[in-house]
Amino acid sequence: MTEATPGQTVGPFFHHALAFPGDAELVPFGSAGSVVLHGYVFDGAGTPVPDAMIEIRQADASGVVPEVEGSLRRRGAGFTGWGRCCTDGAGHYWFSTIEPGLPFFAVTLFARGLLDRLFTRVYLPGAAEAVDGLVASREDDGRLRFDIHLQGPSETVFFEYPRT
Repeated sequence: MTEATPGQTVGPFFHHALAFPGDAELVPFGSAGSVVLHGYVFDGAGTPVPDAMIEIRQADASGVVPEVEGSLRRRGAGFTGWGRCCTDGAGHYWFSTIEPGLPFFAVTLFARGLLDRLFTRVYLPGAAEAVDGLVASREDDGRLRFDIHLQGPSETVFFEYPRT
């Protein structure tokens, strides 16, 4: 019998190994019909997390989840419904995208200290099937804001997915 070894946490190597220029732009920033989804990632003490990575997957405006080769929008490629963003020094993230026809963004979060990635959703304001605490707020300029709290009284609802 072998002894169990300690698990390793994910990160904080994301900014150095997984970032890609334009990875947060599912559509060009400021293009017609685009919207910014943004927010901050906080730890249990309410301190911003400067080295987290967020990935989103979403449907297009008609509610269809694109099934295309590759993931990131490359120059000349169409909308793939997938993007990645590393938080900055203030814990801020942002995506330039479109509002999905299915009224939510599927979100995966990676951060230092986590033993595995976390899954959640961000619903559009007014979505009938929205889960309490998972609804983005619409700011005066039209941007969608959703802050992610890893622990504490404002902890974001995270989902568990079984491994296969």
